[in-house]
Amino acid sequence: MRIKPILMMCLLALLSISARAAFTPTAYYTVDGVDMEATDVINDAQAPLTVTFRANPTDLGDATPTYEWRFTREGSTDPFIVRYEEETTYEFRESGSISVSLYVAYNDTTEAELISTIRVSISTSILEMPNAFSPNGDGINDVYKAKDTHKSIVEFHAYIFNRWGQKLFDWTNIDEGWDGTFNGKAVSAGVYFVLVKAKGADGTEYNIRRDVNLMRDYTEGGTQR
Repeated sequence: MRIKPILMMCLLALLSISARAAFTPTAYYTVDGVDMEATDVINDAQAPLTVTFRANPTDLGDATPTYEWRFTREGSTDPFIVRYEEETTYEFRESGSISVSLYVAYNDTTEAELISTIRVSISTSILEMPNAFSPNGDGINDVYKAKDTHKSIVEFHAYIFNRWGQKLFDWTNIDEGWDGTFNGKAVSAGVYFVLVKAKGADGTEYNIRRDVNLMRDYTEGGTQR
């Protein structure tokens, strides 16, 4: 059986396109203000985590790629999201592992081919609040906030009350906190009360209520417990 010249030319062109095309799928994200990138795995990350996935094509020649980013949860074979773009951004807000696979087809003439997979693993949540702080300007425990061990908290709201139930302060950024003032003036040393309502990426609901000891004369050596 002879292959017609026109068909042969099309096949050769297609093979040429496929041979020239190259991709380096990469995930770009930021942790504690530091820009990061990964080409295979992001391990034990904290939610919420915003990641931008780029196909990074090179040597395409005359090819016109069609992109598919398939997002699939661990234990499943069916993607829960498919994005058709060279670059896509996704916010991870749930604990667990998600595989993000890039498939590419050329000029709508071939089936989508798997290029590579980047696995993103989001940690389970942790949230603890200290029972004391010392806003005395020594740079140690001057602000009452969540312990630095917190992980994957996607919703957060904390309130500070005095002994009479008056709200003195509230905040929603887990990395911020209370500096021991009310209406711009330092409050007295003593016992206050914190109420925290939060939610973790793993679905854990946090409802923390506890006393907070404000110690103004406490010097270096005092620690959050």
